[in-house]
Amino acid sequence: MRWPKAGLLFAFDLVLVMLAWAVAFWLRFNLEVPAEFESLALEAAPWCLAAYVVGLMAAGVNRQVWSYIGLPELRQLVLGILLGGLLTTAAVLMQRLPAFPRSVLLLQPLIALVLLGAARAARRTMAERHLVSRSARPLLIVGTLQDASNALRALKGSAQWLPAGILSPLPAEAGRSLQSIRVLGPPGAIARVSASTGAQTALVASPPGSAERRDVLLHAADAGVTLLTMPRPDEWLKTDAAAPRRIELEDLLGRTPVKLDMAGLAELFSGQTVMVTGAGGSIGSELCRQIARLGVGRLVCVDISEYAVYGLEQELRGAHPQMQGSYYTANVREADRLLAIALRHRPTVVLHAAAYKHVPLMEDLNEIEALRTNVLGTLHSARAAGECGARRFVLVSTDKAVNPTNIMGASKRLAELMVQGVAVSFPATQYVSVRFGNVLGSSGSVVPLFTAQIERGGPVTVTHPEIVRYFMTIPEAAQLVLQAGLMGQSGQIFVLDMGEAVKIVELARMLIRLSGKTEQEIPIAYTGLRPGEKLYEELLADDETTEPTPHPKLRIAKTSGQQVVDIEAVVRWVVEAGPAPTSVAVREWLRAQVPEYVSR
Repeated sequence: MRWPKAGLLFAFDLVLVMLAWAVAFWLRFNLEVPAEFESLALEAAPWCLAAYVVGLMAAGVNRQVWSYIGLPELRQLVLGILLGGLLTTAAVLMQRLPAFPRSVLLLQPLIALVLLGAARAARRTMAERHLVSRSARPLLIVGTLQDASNALRALKGSAQWLPAGILSPLPAEAGRSLQSIRVLGPPGAIARVSASTGAQTALVASPPGSAERRDVLLHAADAGVTLLTMPRPDEWLKTDAAAPRRIELEDLLGRTPVKLDMAGLAELFSGQTVMVTGAGGSIGSELCRQIARLGVGRLVCVDISEYAVYGLEQELRGAHPQMQGSYYTANVREADRLLAIALRHRPTVVLHAAAYKHVPLMEDLNEIEALRTNVLGTLHSARAAGECGARRFVLVSTDKAVNPTNIMGASKRLAELMVQGVAVSFPATQYVSVRFGNVLGSSGSVVPLFTAQIERGGPVTVTHPEIVRYFMTIPEAAQLVLQAGLMGQSGQIFVLDMGEAVKIVELARMLIRLSGKTEQEIPIAYTGLRPGEKLYEELLADDETTEPTPHPKLRIAKTSGQQVVDIEAVVRWVVEAGPAPTSVAVREWLRAQVPEYVSR
């Protein structure tokens, strides 16, 4: 049977209001109303009814859907009854009815609130029981009672999940309950609790990056429990992201979301022309997505890969059909081509993300390619920005540029110096560089490699048991690059707060557990450090210190002495080196340009 529509529900409310009117008289006279007061009650009843029609409708109570009643609707109900009670009081007093019991005017709204609230609570309870079908699966919730409360609100009305228990990391919360759901133990007891409740799925409600998330992962894999989490804020607008999803590596290593100066970024990008080199790459494409959301007037995307440019074009045209986009297949090593693009569109901001970044690949056989792309490509982009009159130029750099021990890191450090050198020639353009560490899921990172190895059945190869790296998500890295571009002054190098360094072997273990396997099923093998690889990455050189900025995750690197590079000499050497200079010659020349570079 279908529940009565809004008109019948409102009529039922009014019946309960009149019932409250009768009960108020009944209670006032100790359950036996004298005949003369019965006539007073009947005489004043129409005024009470009219007053509540006005009060409840003024508060919008007649538009409520009882199946989804909550605190906002209850507050609305209180307001409606308060208005109805005041109007009733005013009407009765104006009638000057003889010996009317005024205590009834106080009792009746209270009784009406109880009756109308109880009716709604009963309907909500019936609706929730109807939604929980026989196919609903038991679900454990991992987190404190506060975390669990947020998760339960998100799961309200879900016909798929039936919360069966809470696993709280706080000992003081053991044995307590929330919405009739008990705390059955700590996260480490997930195997025991899963067996007792029959729940094979757990929703991790604790915040991203918390210790509970990592701890429960180790125990869940042994117990055969699937871990879920709620969608991140950036996923809420996706139609398929409303329900809990499987937990991912980003959820285990994530941190507090980056807070951006949205007003400043909107002023910088809204309605402007922005050019992004390396636009088809992991960081470049995310920069394009973030900029498109900020209302850019025209987005100029440049990448050497035809396939990457095509894919980016299709994505942005679908997501932002109103945005004007220009998509170029071009190589940053060709100065004339890059300058022609810049002069045609005259971007306000240029973001340079084009680079070769794979350390072992650049360390052997491809050294000259790293110099041509990372050094000369950066020089061409920086000069094009200055000559077209751009307000800002941002170089996406790396933590491997600090005390570099490999060709890739040394080439990026030299690229930073080239940007600082170009800044002198174009004072109207603000030139900044931004250093950050490894980006989860980016092309060439360890995560796709480990995932492929796990899918093949292992082993997962780690170079050294003590090797550590800094990690952040692709959206976080892109947002901080934009924020640094907004804040920076010419010549500055920004260092991003990468959080805590993570052991690569722990990363491998987490990925194995996320796949539902154990280290016994997917072994980890150590292969030894690769050429040019360091155990620990640094974000600052030895002779550098940092200064804080208004943004908590951005700091400015300061050096004790300003390094000066002869730009024309650098260009001349790279050009004259030819297509295949010896590895020794490249390394010796790089050591002369970047004194802190120590090849291994």
